[in-house]
Amino acid sequence: MTAPRVVLFDLDDTLFAHRAAVESGILRYADTLGAPYGALEAEELTTLWHDLEEEHYHSYLAGRLDFEGQRQARARDFAARHGVVLDDGQASAWFADYFEHYVAAWTLHDDALPALDELERRIPGVRFGLITNGDLAFQSRKVHAVGLDARVEHVVASGEVGIPKPDEAIFRFACDAFGVSPAEAAYVGDRLRTDAIGAARAGLTGVWLNRRDAVPSSDDEHDALAAGVLTIRSLAELPELLS
Repeated sequence: MTAPRVVLFDLDDTLFAHRAAVESGILRYADTLGAPYGALEAEELTTLWHDLEEEHYHSYLAGRLDFEGQRQARARDFAARHGVVLDDGQASAWFADYFEHYVAAWTLHDDALPALDELERRIPGVRFGLITNGDLAFQSRKVHAVGLDARVEHVVASGEVGIPKPDEAIFRFACDAFGVSPAEAAYVGDRLRTDAIGAARAGLTGVWLNRRDAVPSSDDEHDALAAGVLTIRSLAELPELLS
């Protein structure tokens, strides 16, 4: 494999420790709310919040909710599970309060910057970018907060270009932004189908970052094999893989 000229990354749970920030944020916020939010054990509470994020954020990506609407839906459903009814205004305020706790926990994964440094050492002139499913302003805020703006040239967000991953077009859009062909780029993400399979089908080197040792479905495993997806369990493995 020829070393790529451009390495593109997913943001959340690839470089940015989104899941950890979400868990910390909702636990701290629930603690401030007190009863009846303390009825669930910590693991049940974080699982509920993650499940609601998956459900309603995908409704946003599919165009069924706008960005604020998915936030309201997450807050409303979480509160309802605890017997609390929120209208739209209350749901927005609830989420805004939670969000401050989430922001306070923002950080990169420990292996993120060392991997970028080692890629630059092994592949002189390599360039970095991001492709993320989400709102550009919101995702850019994260990028600036954790210092990634100094390391990446382009942030391609589905909310800005109107194309969500795993659509092949968003990966090609990012390659065009860098002036390279898909064959000259690699893409790394923590979701097998959304990230790695989508990128590989677009002609990039698709890399699945399987931090949690997830077992793919038979369909995902078949499609990943057919597309030539590569798998790593830490970004520390990436420089040697691509160089």
